[in-house]
Amino acid sequence: MADERAVAMAAVRTACAITTKVFKTLTSDESVTKKDKSPVTIGDFSAQAAVNYILKKHFPQDSIVAEETSTDLQGDAGKSIRDKVSHLVNEALQASGDIQQPLSDDDILSSIDQGAFEGGSDARFWTLDPIDGTKGFLRGGQYAVCLALIVNGHIELGVMGCPNLPRDVSQPKPKDGDIRHSSMEGLGVLFVAARGHGAFVAPINDTEAPLEPIHMRDLKGDFTRATFCESVEAGHSSLGTNARIAQILGMGDQHVRMDSQAKYASISRGDGDVYLRLPVGDGSYQEKIWDHASGSLLVAEAGGTVSDLAGRPLNFGLGRVLSANKGVVACQSNMHAKVIEAVASALKEEGRSGLLSV
Repeated sequence: MADERAVAMAAVRTACAITTKVFKTLTSDESVTKKDKSPVTIGDFSAQAAVNYILKKHFPQDSIVAEETSTDLQGDAGKSIRDKVSHLVNEALQASGDIQQPLSDDDILSSIDQGAFEGGSDARFWTLDPIDGTKGFLRGGQYAVCLALIVNGHIELGVMGCPNLPRDVSQPKPKDGDIRHSSMEGLGVLFVAARGHGAFVAPINDTEAPLEPIHMRDLKGDFTRATFCESVEAGHSSLGTNARIAQILGMGDQHVRMDSQAKYASISRGDGDVYLRLPVGDGSYQEKIWDHASGSLLVAEAGGTVSDLAGRPLNFGLGRVLSANKGVVACQSNMHAKVIEAVASALKEEGRSGLLSV
């Protein structure tokens, strides 16, 4: 996977250059709202167009499962945002050397729509979330550019760019909004994982820096020292249930809240230990594969186990959603079974034990 890794790292770095520029200058009129009510910015569209273009340039036979479509950029109604997307994509691809002449608007819209593949268990395809954690992005907090290669249902490669995450684990995370007005010095981490070959990090902006190996913290099964990484948005995960699980396990209350797959990245390098994404309400929401593919491989290669809330492996071979799974539990492997037991106990207390079966 050497060629795939190199191309994926370059593509994510290019996307992060785009999203960082948008992040520093974003205004409210540069976002639209999709039918599912999640905000989308010009950063999402631009990053997806750039990554898809690079992937198709190097691996034309590969398919792509990506989050966005170009619908909101079409016609007269989409011209304002389309013009900004076109400028950002061409600027970034020319800077990276991927194009010599600017792409047309149609080329860029077509590139965005290359992400319409439906996935499956007998195909080789990439899955992309151009800005995972869009609300965090809009709020001025954490977000991630997430890319993974899936072959016959197995995640073979994961690359994640976290432009607002400190490179030094000991450095405090900046508060939401503060980053927009800072130099961003010391921020920006690229996470890379290949199945069976470990997990690594490098600075996003230094292409010559070596990949350094990372590992989850080994707490020897001591939950009193463990901390959660959990969602900021209450609508994304049942935070009350998380609190009860922490109580059952004897964990403290010093937990880290952030948006996006940056949570996977954080626990993979020891900045937090347990990530829970438990269903809200009746559990009818189905997780999207692009929201978990790169992060789950990263944690697995850093010494962790990732499953659904019943302990089942996440199945990435059933299309664009994790239809065989409910929720996500990620932590160090030697602590995973106890977390699963605590999840079952908490759900039983709430009368939601039915969520343990799909």
